[in-house]
Formats: sequence, structure tokens, C-alpha cells
Amino acid sequence: MSQVSRKTRVAVVFGGRSSEHAISCVTAGAVMAAIDRDRYDVLPIGIARDGRWVLPPADIRLSIEDGRLPEVTGDGRALALPFDPAAGGLMVVEPGQVPGALSDVDVVLPLLHGPYGEDGTIQGMLDMVGVRYVGAGVLASAVGMDKGYMKLVWQARGLPIGPYVLIGDREWRRERKRVVDEVKELGLAAGRPVFVKPARAGSSMGITRVTAEDALEAAVEAAREHDPKVIVEAAIEGREIECGVLQGLDDGPPDASLPAEVTMAGDHDFYDFETKYLDSATTMTIPPDLPPAAIEEVRRLAVQAFEALDCEGLARVDFFHTPDGRWIINEINTMPGCTPTSAFPKMWAATGLDYPAMVDRLIQTALHRPTGLR
Repeated sequence: MSQVSRKTRVAVVFGGRSSEHAISCVTAGAVMAAIDRDRYDVLPIGIARDGRWVLPPADIRLSIEDGRLPEVTGDGRALALPFDPAAGGLMVVEPGQVPGALSDVDVVLPLLHGPYGEDGTIQGMLDMVGVRYVGAGVLASAVGMDKGYMKLVWQARGLPIGPYVLIGDREWRRERKRVVDEVKELGLAAGRPVFVKPARAGSSMGITRVTAEDALEAAVEAAREHDPKVIVEAAIEGREIECGVLQGLDDGPPDASLPAEVTMAGDHDFYDFETKYLDSATTMTIPPDLPPAAIEEVRRLAVQAFEALDCEGLARVDFFHTPDGRWIINEINTMPGCTPTSAFPKMWAATGLDYPAMVDRLIQTALHRPTGLR
């Protein structure tokens, strides 16, 4: 009698300890709604803001409703990961009992944004237990999260980046005057704005557009609420263009989506958190009104940026297109937001890969790559 094969089991991990907790929840809600349940068993796993892993209640809200952000509260059955590559899988922790195996997990979708998730931490943990996962590995995730090292790698590979100053925690505490003087040379001294950002955060958290020297220190302190390491970037005149990248199939080269241009309405100075997720007046044009040669160039540069960091799975690469026709790479997201309003799934839909097909490709790509060193 033949044994009936079970469906592939996918663990979707969301929430997390970073300031992007809510956006991770929204991404998870959209992804889980798109997964083909005829092919995959889905195991939702939430990480509360304090780091607890839980099986969340079935009625957990994973969408933004009336401006209210979703959250993993920690309610639900507690989970732990065994650090035994031979055991693998996840375990349920019951009060007063020895943890028992929950189930075999074939692949993990770590839909975590920011530190303690997108930065290589969960990737390293999954590598330790020998579980396949979607997205970049430890090094690419860590470098892609840290805007300072990200730019160093691209600069070493000859890719176009803008001027910046990196401010470490010790530098800011001990050499503040020297750091402020260095930042002023980016443009403030000449009356040009700069952007002050946490070096290892996303979703436009903690970013300030600074136009006056006397506002600089407050902006750095605001960024330091999210990360003690801060990056200050010279403002670049140009259009904001994004491009999605997916790992190639069958060991082929990565594929780039049609790019998107984000246009802001209202009185927003830049593409901040409210503009991204709460302001319906923001529009996205796919593809942008650019010559075909410029479209192909940005797709080529997106793939180069992806490969320079040795990325896997997926990424979104953000650019500036200057009035004189140059492309400047701003940053990369190795686990981009995939909410209903996010650019990444919209770009791939415009390229011919709808949301369910995109999610399926991510799962299949992860399933077909080996565990361990690659």
C-alpha cells in the first residue's frame, strides 16, 4: 500500500523585536492569504516584541485597520527552537512537560523586517538547526541591513552611491563636535539638506530630513532611539525609483522586475512611514515614464547590487535617477515589505508574476537550495 505524500509544510514567522514589528505582521497577513493551501500546510509563528515565540491565536489581526497597527502580543502556545541539526523542526513548550516535537517544517518564511530578523540573526539560527528558509543568508542579510557596510561593498564593486557619513555610538559620545563638522560638509554648510537615518532599520523609521545645522543633533538622537549606529546621507536631487529582484531559477541569473516610481502627495518631505503605509494619496507608477534604455539600466544595476552582496531569494533595490540621467543606488532591502500597498509585489505583478505565483516561486527556490555553506 503506497504512502500518501504530505503537503510541504511552510512556517511563516512574523512580528519580531524591531520597530518594524507591525509591518512584518501586515506582510505575513498578505503572504499567508496568497499561499496555495492545496500545495502547502501553513504554520503561523509570531514573535512578540519581547522576543517570545508563540503559536498566535487564530483570530490574530494582521492588517492595518483605521490606522491601528497589528501586533503579536505573546498570547498563544510558547515555542522554542532546538539547536540540534539532527533534530530540526520546532518544539512546543508545555508548562511542566518536556518539550515535544511539534512538526517537521520543510521551509521557513522569515517575514521579519529590521534588526533581530532581517539582519542575519534568524538566518544564522535556522542554519544552525539545518532548516531551509526564504531569502538571503547570514552575511548578505547582515550587510544588507547595515547601510554603512552595504555602501562599502557597493563602492568596492564600482557601483554608484551617494556621499554619506557613518556615526558610531562611541564617536557620537566622545567626538561629537568633529562628527558634526564632518556632517556639515555633506551639504548643510552650503544650505543643502541631509537625511539622518538609523544605520540598521527600515520602513523609514527614525529618519529626519535636516535643513539647518541647529537641527542636526536632535535628528541624530532621534535616529539613535532605533539604532546607536547612525548614517547621514547627502540629499540627492532626483526621482525615487525602486526595482525588485528575485533569485534565478535552476541556477540561472537573478531576474529584475519592472521598476516603480513613487510619487508623494500632500506636504510630506520624503517617503516616510506614514506616506508608505497610512497615506492613500501616495501613487506608484509601474513602469516609470523613462526611456527604455534607462529602464534596462536600472534593472541591470539592481541585479548587480543583489549579486554584489551575494543575496538569495528576493530583494528590493532603491535608486535615485538624477536630472542628468545618472543612477545612484540608495539602499537594498533583503526582506522587503509585501503588504497590499508595497512596491515589491506590485512591481512583480506588473512584470507578469502575480502575488500567489511570486510567493510560490520564493518557497520553491528555498526548497531547492541546499542547507549549510553555499
